[in-house]
Amino acid sequence: MGVPGDLHDVAVVVGEGFSAFEFSVACEVFGIDRTEEGVPAFRFAVCTEGAGPVGSRQGFSLTADHRFDRLDTADLIIVTPTKAHRGPAGEALHEKLYAAIDRGASVASFCSAAFVLAHAGLLDGRRATTHYRYAAELAQRFPLVEVVPDVLYVEDGPVATSAGTSAGIDLSLHLVRRHHGSAVATAIARRMVVPPHRDGGQAQYLEAPVRACGDESLQNALTWAVAHLDQDIDVAGWSRTATMSARTFARRFRAETGVTPHRWLLEQRVSAARNLLEDGDETIDEVARRCGFGSAAMLRQHFLRLVGTTPTAYRRTYRGSRSPEAVRLLPAGA
Repeated sequence: MGVPGDLHDVAVVVGEGFSAFEFSVACEVFGIDRTEEGVPAFRFAVCTEGAGPVGSRQGFSLTADHRFDRLDTADLIIVTPTKAHRGPAGEALHEKLYAAIDRGASVASFCSAAFVLAHAGLLDGRRATTHYRYAAELAQRFPLVEVVPDVLYVEDGPVATSAGTSAGIDLSLHLVRRHHGSAVATAIARRMVVPPHRDGGQAQYLEAPVRACGDESLQNALTWAVAHLDQDIDVAGWSRTATMSARTFARRFRAETGVTPHRWLLEQRVSAARNLLEDGDETIDEVARRCGFGSAAMLRQHFLRLVGTTPTAYRRTYRGSRSPEAVRLLPAGA
């Protein structure tokens, strides 16, 4: 990718059945004049292949001022998902994306638009991500792509990809920060009332809610465990709350939840820790105790592995962006 300061001309590509949120992310970060706050002026353009209007998934249409020839001068081209979000976008766009990279520009995708880049061959031999629901499909259909599931965004050379919905904000702010510095990215984030920085390796999503089980005894055991996360829970003792042997409990547990009892319990504890770090004032040691980790070191080890960041950094991200008027921010997988 280019050198710091060379990100000034940004073009976003939209097509039929585009997603309003991802499109609006590009507009919000790069398309608003914030020069009075020290943010550099971006030359911003919305581009469609044809001159006619394109419809959104949300029931409205837009007519863009620019065609694909406008992509020839962009420092950054952002591709947004469309109705045919896992299909190819067509040779015209593919050629423009290749030409952009050849002249030193950057290309980014939001959410499932990673499939557009993959169809064009731009992700071959690169690390990439997409919405967690589509990560396995991306890896299966494009074996030359090193798919990194469950992260917010990945930047590999001149190509960057992000996960679903708000991860597009995180990637956009990351690109602004890399080219224009933290102060500029923070100024934009403050206006948007979002965290100024979420590391790309942070987890998209962590399965935490207690899902309904067909086995009532097992369901009762899961509910009991969530209420006693601060206690030392071993499988033998836990199975007794379900009136099962430890072996039967482990077998039925995996059949119902798709994971082992140990993995499920770990995810519940990390999820509980995230809630406390976002909303509470407890010390890291107290968070670790209340969630059943025993020590701050053990909490840090598991939190880093599952969430992709440390408890302290996670708390700083959420606390650093709050203001008295701000509503509670969305969790990391939003």
